[in-house]
Amino acid sequence: MIVILGGGPAGRLAAIRLASAGREVTLVEKGGIGGQCLHYGCMPVCAMNDVARHIQAAGTFSELGILRKAPDLDFEALLREMAKVQETITGVLDKETRDAGVEILYGQEGRFDGREVVVGSERLIGDAVILCTGSRPALPDIEGIRNERVYTPHSLKTMKALPERLAIIGGGIMAAEFAYIFSRFGSRVTVISRSGFLKNLDETIRKRAVRELAGVEIREGTDVLAVRDSKENLEILVKNGGKEGVLACDAVLVAAGLTPNSGMLDGVTKRPNGEVIVDDYMRTNLPGIYAAGDITGPPFLTPVARLQGIVAADNILGQHRKMDYSAIPQALNLGYELAFCSDNNPRAKPLVIPGVAGPGTFWAVPASDTGFAKILVAPDGALSGMATASPGGGLIAGYMALLMRRHFSVHDFSDFIEVHPSTDGVYGLAKYASELLKKHEKR
Repeated sequence: MIVILGGGPAGRLAAIRLASAGREVTLVEKGGIGGQCLHYGCMPVCAMNDVARHIQAAGTFSELGILRKAPDLDFEALLREMAKVQETITGVLDKETRDAGVEILYGQEGRFDGREVVVGSERLIGDAVILCTGSRPALPDIEGIRNERVYTPHSLKTMKALPERLAIIGGGIMAAEFAYIFSRFGSRVTVISRSGFLKNLDETIRKRAVRELAGVEIREGTDVLAVRDSKENLEILVKNGGKEGVLACDAVLVAAGLTPNSGMLDGVTKRPNGEVIVDDYMRTNLPGIYAAGDITGPPFLTPVARLQGIVAADNILGQHRKMDYSAIPQALNLGYELAFCSDNNPRAKPLVIPGVAGPGTFWAVPASDTGFAKILVAPDGALSGMATASPGGGLIAGYMALLMRRHFSVHDFSDFIEVHPSTDGVYGLAKYASELLKKHEKR
């Protein structure tokens, strides 16, 4: 028997892979299957972002006189209906996993004692174990951070009403996505970033994100010292450049990233921050014990967790498979999908064009707001990176990342036929780059 602790993307995909190969698999999951992604991360952001984009689009049509009034949000109904859809998805994932032949143990939090998985008083003895206990919101050590009006993505569903003024603590993708959502819902949003806002992203993507967050106050280089109750609101004590100040708000959302949820795992070697250390085969320091997903640390992405789980499963099956982290595509979901990937080739040069008009961008033409397409091209024509802001940017980035790993060149796009109309300018830009390089070679 193979024992898997955790039913998120890594654990679930590993379980299905092993069961499909004929192995007996027991999956231990305390709550609902689907993990961080379904219950607190990707899916709730998708749900709320869909509504936020609808409100934004309706506002544009109203300004143009096409629609006579903008929609009025019922925040309580949004959370209620979102939960119903999540429950439906949970049922689908449960059935899919069981149909693959996986036994699922729900209801109790398992732990690993250095030898075996323990669930309550029961010890699950397996030929191998995969640890997939996921992550939880990173909570800064700030006075008052556990105030009842301070939320995380895990507790957001308990928010009773849309806050008039919302402060978001964090400066990464998670903070940006929630800032877009709540600002379109009608909240006055202030983002408090300890360092630079979206500092690790492609600069073109970062600038685009800031443009889409027009109306959101972004305070960079600002520390939060305390969160305190006043009679009518919350007061956040902040410090910037040696000067202290007070920000009043109605609620706080901590969106400062994730931290590995590994406190119930003994015996495996961890980093000081709780990350379980694994090799390229997802093996821990203990024979027969593997780990996958968020407990192994960044990038905290669902597709990466899934692949890590599959790699761990394949190695249990004797396939000796390495995890490949090259050219991982990512996306930041605001009004458009801001997607990107790169192989970090220092010799690659950028080409950037405005986004094209098409589904989802046609009515953005009057405001010159159709997004952009960008590629990074090495001197020999090899694709080294891309970035885009468009309605379907995430889909484009996934395929471009695969082509990069397959060492495609811009010259391979010379006879590429795209779908039209489309908002994808990346493939056409690759054709253009090919022509530029050919002209340069003739000189």
